[in-house]
Amino acid sequence: MMNCRRATRLMSESKERPLSATERMALRVHTMMCSACRRFDGQLDFLSQAAQRYKSKPNPDDEPKA
Repeated sequence: MMNCRRATRLMSESKERPLSATERMALRVHTMMCSACRRFDGQLDFLSQAAQRYKSKPNPDDEPKA
């Protein structure tokens, strides 16, 4: 049985690399039973989306001064 520490590490790693089939299955089983890890995964998604929006937002300091 996977513990929460391993599950959260795999969730983080999944943003950087593809997980193996075994890792995906173990993570899926764990998150089906663990509401805290499901919530953490949702928070990772939220942070990733916020970072992407921030990165694509124009920087007013980069605009030429008149």
